[in-house]
Amino acid sequence: MKNWKEQLSAEIPADWGKEIDIFETQIELRKLGKLDEKIFAETRLRRGVYGQRYDNGQRHDGVETRELAYPSGLFKGPETVWDAPGMLRIKIPFGGVTPDQLDVLAEVAEEYSNGILHVTTRQDFQFHYVHIEETPDIMRRLAAVGITTREACGNSIRNITACPTAGVCSGESFDVTPYAKALADFLLGHPDCQDFGRKVKIAFSGCQSEACGLVMMHDIGAIAVKKTLKGKEVHGFSYYVGGGLGTVPYQAKLFDSFLPPEELLPITQAIARVFGRLGEKRNRATARLKFLVAKLGIDEFRRLVLEERAILPEDARWTSFLDELPAYGETPLKSSVELDESKPQPEGFAEWYHTNVKAQKQPGYSVATVALPLGDLSSDQTRKLAEVARKYVGESVRTTVEQNFVLRWVSEADLPDLYQDLRRIGLSDSGANTIVDVTACPGTDTCKLGISSSRGLAEELHTRLAEKSFQMDEAVRNLRIKVSGCFNSCGQHHVADIGFFGNSRTLNGYKVPHFQVVLGGQWKENAGAFGMPIGAVPSKRIPEVVNRITDHYVLNRKLQESFLDFTARIGKQELRSLIENLMKNAPAHEESPEFYHDWGDTREFTLGDRGTGECAGEVVTSTEFDLADAEREVFEAQLELEKKNYMLADALAYQSMLGASRTLIKQQYFDVPEPPDIVVNEFTKRFVDTKLFFDKYAQGKFARYLLNRHQHGPVPADPDSVHQLIDQAQLFIDAAHACYSRLPENTLS
Repeated sequence: MKNWKEQLSAEIPADWGKEIDIFETQIELRKLGKLDEKIFAETRLRRGVYGQRYDNGQRHDGVETRELAYPSGLFKGPETVWDAPGMLRIKIPFGGVTPDQLDVLAEVAEEYSNGILHVTTRQDFQFHYVHIEETPDIMRRLAAVGITTREACGNSIRNITACPTAGVCSGESFDVTPYAKALADFLLGHPDCQDFGRKVKIAFSGCQSEACGLVMMHDIGAIAVKKTLKGKEVHGFSYYVGGGLGTVPYQAKLFDSFLPPEELLPITQAIARVFGRLGEKRNRATARLKFLVAKLGIDEFRRLVLEERAILPEDARWTSFLDELPAYGETPLKSSVELDESKPQPEGFAEWYHTNVKAQKQPGYSVATVALPLGDLSSDQTRKLAEVARKYVGESVRTTVEQNFVLRWVSEADLPDLYQDLRRIGLSDSGANTIVDVTACPGTDTCKLGISSSRGLAEELHTRLAEKSFQMDEAVRNLRIKVSGCFNSCGQHHVADIGFFGNSRTLNGYKVPHFQVVLGGQWKENAGAFGMPIGAVPSKRIPEVVNRITDHYVLNRKLQESFLDFTARIGKQELRSLIENLMKNAPAHEESPEFYHDWGDTREFTLGDRGTGECAGEVVTSTEFDLADAEREVFEAQLELEKKNYMLADALAYQSMLGASRTLIKQQYFDVPEPPDIVVNEFTKRFVDTKLFFDKYAQGKFARYLLNRHQHGPVPADPDSVHQLIDQAQLFIDAAHACYSRLPENTLS
């Protein structure tokens, strides 16, 4: 009798099966010490196998864990990766997933993970608490239903995202789905995509005005456009390169205003070759495509890519998919029947219909969003959702970048019954695509880079906002909140109306979880603008920040004024003044110990030894005053940027970094001379060379922000360059706070 692996082998694509076999062998070789850890680390990442954090006190299988899964020294000792499971990421190109695939995903989550599927901000799925020895078997089961984990992580082409309403949206130029699929298939495992210094993210959008594709924040992005040539309508793409979020966001640059479909694959291949050849390899901090585009300039980058395109060997796959386009399209499961609004509707249906249902361009059909708080659903819910899909829409299911599902081609008459079925499985939450639908990265729950609990904060905000959503002003309801656990923007805080990213500060002698408040981002226009931080607020006060800012917007906006226009009009100084008293004056630890905990964590965030001072007052060191002064300067740089005083903004950002450096130097060398050369030299000698300022996850890049600005002088006097310098200065100051908190007590002033 055949075992299950043999039974599945006929259903697994031959090349996928071979890759999984190879990976299984590599695991054994690493276990025996016959495969270098550095090589194996990149190997497993390219198979979607990630390390996972365990120092947050979470419990798994009844055991409290406080180590990192898949660390360096992977197989040393009895308590290794075999006892500390990690994370597996699964690629879902353009978010398209079928009920049969959902069934298998549910089984895998239940049998190998903790029974939870997590939808990511790139339309992927993630399983947590997965043992590395079991990943090949998981990969085989997924491969048998057409799902791969290959290049879901690592220095590769990541999951290609696209509008979840592509093909059914009334505002699109045309359906980008087949193009996204063709490019994903073409680039998967492509030899020209195996020598990158960092990851590459690609997105497709059907229109310019909405947010579904978020093209402007991607390494490569394509927006559907059409025009008339010789009386005939033709399709093409506004094609962008060099965008990205991360620590310092970059807006993508226009590469071609009308890229023909037959050039989509070869031009992307040419970009991959140029990036593989010229992109940074040694310094990961500057190894993304956005840095290469910025270094060369868009014109020179375009010239090199077109030169590369001209010498590419012909590949039939470049255009073969175009022959299939006329036959492409989704077939609705049911006939379109309009909703009978005269019939009584289930309790809660009206609110769900208002927020979660959107009419398709095809009359009589709607897209229904299944909202997932924190992007999570259980294996049982997944199975039942698959059954719901089979009943109402067949295979027309997609994930979204806002960590939800959408069911497409719902006959409008079926909406009340669909709502009832979703309600029975706990998936009928309203508030999708509103301020209630808070997006968050994994943060300190499972990510090794997390500083503050993004998921804990997101859950708290979701709960509070949902409770008052019925009374909420419509302008506030339509805002987006996004939360990242650190500066890396995995929660996409830069493009939210109100964004937050985690950091920490020392208050009353204790380290306290904080979030930087980020305003000025634009979700629409494909992530048309990036926000900037206006101040760091203790985590437990963030809900009050949201209240104050949204209340101020309701009371002071002009008629029909968008939140983005409102924040630009009133300016960052006024916005900061709303929250300034929340940034300081922490309650005494003995009076409010919960203030010193992160959301969802019963432990102290970090306990310091500095204690309290005399005369019933708290001791605040001169260092804390000086770092606050540096933060003031970087905020003033933002104000000058708003006024388009680019040279002054540059100078203030630079001065803020010098000030923070001088503050740290004073811990070892009290009388610090003023000249910048001396400050930078002393900072380099005492904090860079000694790695006292070194953050192992940032790989020292924060220090380089100051060193580069000092060495090269003022940045170009344009809004993008100065915006980026100010972002760098804020991150430098955050790093200075962290460095100060790590210094031994006897070095503190």
